[in-house]
Order: sequence, then C-alpha cells, then structure tokens
Amino acid sequence: MLDITTIVLTYNEELHIRRCLENVCSFSKKVYVVDSPSTDKTVEICKEFPNVEVVVHPYPGNQAAQFNWALDHLSIDTEWVLRLDADEYLLPELVAEIRRKLPVMPGDVKGLEMRRRHIFMGRWVKHGVYPVVLMRMFRTGCARYEERLMDEHLVLNEGHTLLLDHDFCDHSLVDLSAYCTKHLLYARREAAELLADAYGLERTSGMPEGAHIMGRQAMEKRRKKHSYSRLPLFWRSFAYFCYRYILKGGFLDGKEGFLVAFIQGWWYRTVVDAKILECRKYIQAAQLPPHSEAEKAAVRTYIRRRWNISL
Repeated sequence: MLDITTIVLTYNEELHIRRCLENVCSFSKKVYVVDSPSTDKTVEICKEFPNVEVVVHPYPGNQAAQFNWALDHLSIDTEWVLRLDADEYLLPELVAEIRRKLPVMPGDVKGLEMRRRHIFMGRWVKHGVYPVVLMRMFRTGCARYEERLMDEHLVLNEGHTLLLDHDFCDHSLVDLSAYCTKHLLYARREAAELLADAYGLERTSGMPEGAHIMGRQAMEKRRKKHSYSRLPLFWRSFAYFCYRYILKGGFLDGKEGFLVAFIQGWWYRTVVDAKILECRKYIQAAQLPPHSEAEKAAVRTYIRRRWNISL
C-alpha cells in the first residue's frame, strides 16, 4: 500500500460509496469516511472494508469546513493525504502513475494536481470545460481548504504543485431529478457567495492562515469568476452557455453534452441570478441606506433565514 490517507466526505452516498472505496482501498494505507450523518446504508457499506474507518461529524455548512475539521481531528500518520468525493474514482492509469511517482517525488513538491473527467449519463463529456485541474493530494500538514461556500480549493502553505498526467472521474449515478435538486442547493450557496462579495460583507472564513499557494487553474478560474460576477444578471448565464456549448465545442458531445451545458451553464446560473435578484428586491423594498451597515445586516439576515446559510 502507498503511504496515503484518503478522506471521503459522505451524506447518503449508498449509490456511490462502494465503487469509491473499492477504488481507493486498492492503494491507500488508510481510508477515513467522514459522514454527516447519513440516513441510508452508507455507513453499513463502509463497514465491509477492513481498512476504512467511519467518523460521524455533523455537517458544518460547507465541504471545506468539514474537510478541515477532518484534518484537525483525525489521526493521520501517512506522508500524503488524498481527498475524494464519494462519486469520484481514480482511473487505473492514474493509480499506476501515483504508484510509480510517489516514492521518488521531489521534496519541494507538496501538492499534486489531477485532471477531472465529468461522466454524465455514462458519457465522458470531453468538451466545454475539460480538463478541470484540481489539487486533490498533498503532503500531510502542507495544505488546507479555503473555507468558501462554493468553488473551494486546497491551498498550500509551502512548496509547489505537480500536475499528474492521468485523470480521475466525477461520475454521479443519481437520476436527473436528484442531479437538478443538488444543483438547486448549490445555487443557494453560489448566490450567497456572490451577494457577500457584491455587498462587501466581512467573512467569518476564507484563506487558511499561512496558506498562499493555489493551483494555476484554480487561480485563473477565480479570476474569471470575478469578471463573470460583474456582468449583467441573466445575460451572463446565456453567454456562458454559448461559450461552453458553441465556442468550447460542447455540441460535439451529443445529447449528453447539450444537457450538461444547459443544466450547468445556463439553467443553474440562471437560478443563481434569480436568487440574487430576489434578495436585491427584498433589500430595495427595505429602503435602507446604500452601503450602510444596516443594509449589510439585512443581506446577512435574508441569506440566513431564507437559505439557511451563515456567512
């Protein structure tokens, strides 16, 4: 086994967790499943794997906070930590590459970036956004997640990253209704992030102390997201769909490619904009002085009461 501790965050993942654990248990010295807790058979399935330990911890409101809690409270004695979602798995080529490179990895490499494939309705969506490059493995003690509601990234406190050659897969098996329902929940968090930035709300979380090194694509994505947030509501979601589906070749991936571009690129981002508009109209109706502390407090209260999100 490789000197890796894999951490998987779960909540009602009985559909995916067996596939994920069969994958990571083949090369990880230790596997932790941090459960939120689930009400299905997730924990029961985990107990079938001898080197998997389930730790139950109430969900703190976002994935980053849950993972950072795991780093602070789990007993991790391996050199490397891998973070994986329950609906993800490493391709055999990536596992072989890690087996080959990890024992001879230069000491100044503290984080490993990987390309993520999106499998939708059984089809690899090769165009639109692929490859998404994410840092998912790091030397123990050298990284934490920035605690954001959405689009959180691992950040190193020293060293630099290395991009591996092969892919891991994001392959959800849920039906389309569950897929869209999950995106409605994401839309709340995305809208809350954008409103917090727009109204200049002070955040209770963010970049980990002492951490400053983020993956190259993560930094570029953050820059593009900032530019996107300054575009007019609703027009920007349509423009993003056109960018993914036409300019980036999403149409080459058939019906599945259209659905992914439409759901993620247009529908989801339109829902985000609708939630932002809803909040803005509520604040305007209150007739509070612009840029005042009272206005900021009203935005916080709206987000907490309507969406159950604390900033």
